[in-house]
Amino acid sequence: MLPWKRALGPLAALLLATTVTVTPAVAATTTSVSSTSSSSASASGAWNNYSCKPSAAHPRPVVLVHGTFANSVDNWLGLAPYLVNRGYCVFSLDYGQLPDVPLIHGLGPIDVSAGQLATYVDKVLAATGAAKADIVGHSQGGMMPRYYLKFLGGAAKVNALVGIAPDNHGTTLLGLTRLLPYFPGAADLLTENTPALADQVAGSAFLTKLNAGGDTVPGVRYTVIATRYDEVVTPYRSQFLSGPDVRNVLLQDLCPVDLSEHAAIGLFDRIAFHEVANSLDPGRATPTTCASVVG
Repeated sequence: MLPWKRALGPLAALLLATTVTVTPAVAATTTSVSSTSSSSASASGAWNNYSCKPSAAHPRPVVLVHGTFANSVDNWLGLAPYLVNRGYCVFSLDYGQLPDVPLIHGLGPIDVSAGQLATYVDKVLAATGAAKADIVGHSQGGMMPRYYLKFLGGAAKVNALVGIAPDNHGTTLLGLTRLLPYFPGAADLLTENTPALADQVAGSAFLTKLNAGGDTVPGVRYTVIATRYDEVVTPYRSQFLSGPDVRNVLLQDLCPVDLSEHAAIGLFDRIAFHEVANSLDPGRATPTTCASVVG
C-alpha cells in the first residue's frame, strides 16, 4: 500500500502531486459506480463489445487510453459513446495499476504501461479481425502509446494516434517541478510511490529516451489536440509533435470561445470530439467549429 503519509512530507512532492491530480482526478470521480458502469457498457454493446466487427466505413477498432489518475470507464463516458454512435468499434483498457490502489490508474512506470497497451491492442485485433487499430489517448494516454509505437512494435499494428492534451515532452507543472532540487528526497519519493508522475516531468530519463531521434515513427498518422487553457501540461505548446504525418491542432483555433482546460477537453468537449472523429476518418472530415458542440 502506498505510504501516503510519508508522501505528504516534502512540500515539492505535495505541490507536484496536487497540481497533477486536480483535474485528471475528475475522470476518476465523474461516477461513483465505475466498476458497474464498465460491465453495463459491455453488456449494452456501447463499448468494450468484443463481438463488434469493424465496418467498411470504419475498418479499424479504436482503442481509448485514459490519463493519469483515471480509468477505462470514467475517462471515456463522453467520447466512447460519441464514437460508438458514429459506427466505430470502441475499446478501452486499464493500465498502470499500483497495488492496493483501486479505480485510479496510470500510476505505474510508463514503459511497463506501454507493454500493457501492446497486449491489449493484440487482444482487440484478434477479437475484431482487423489488421490495425487506431489509438486515442488523453493526457498520459496520448503520450504513452508513442513508447509502444517506437519500442514495442506498435507501428506495425497502429494506423493513427490521436493525443488529447498529451504530455509529449513532459510538463513543468507551471514551474513547480523546478522546486524539486530544493527538497532532498522529493524526486525519489515520487519515483518510488508514483513512477508515472516522475516519468512525466520534463527532462525525465523516460522522456529523454522517448523523444531521442525524433517524435514520430514512419507509417503512423499523428494528431495532437491541445487547449491554450491547459493548466496541467505546461507550456501547452510542449504537447505538439514534430515530424511527418503530424497534425497539431489548437482547440481555440477551431472555436475561439472554447474555454476547456486539461480535463474538460478529454471528458466532455464535443468540439474536441468532432476533431477526434475527423482525425480517425480524414476522408470524411467536416470543418470543426463552435457549432460542432451540437453535432
